[in-house]
Amino acid sequence: QVQPVESGGGLVQAGGSLRLACEASGDITSMYSMCWYRQFPGKQRELVAELTFDGRIDYADSVKGRFTISGENAKNTVYLQMNGLKPEDTAIYYCAGRRLPRTYYWGQGTQVTVSS
Repeated sequence: QVQPVESGGGLVQAGGSLRLACEASGDITSMYSMCWYRQFPGKQRELVAELTFDGRIDYADSVKGRFTISGENAKNTVYLQMNGLKPEDTAIYYCAGRRLPRTYYWGQGTQVTVSS
């Protein structure tokens, strides 16, 4: 399994930027991908971005053109660069390692708050 640890959340004004980082330890090579999810109060977690280990990337429509997922293999770290933040991006952001088909190993989450 994999143990992800997120960092980089915080408070930012609308239009601003944040970069989240997720450092993963454990059996990284058994993972299919690393993902960023977010959860709004009272809602289920939703996929924000996914980076597979063969280089494929997928984004939620709501963040396309604003968010960028990237990885740094030497540091077992995946990043989420968030630009043009909106108040509706306010959520808890979770990093997860995904093993096929749908087994996820979750981090503890980091709060992102965007003020208007």
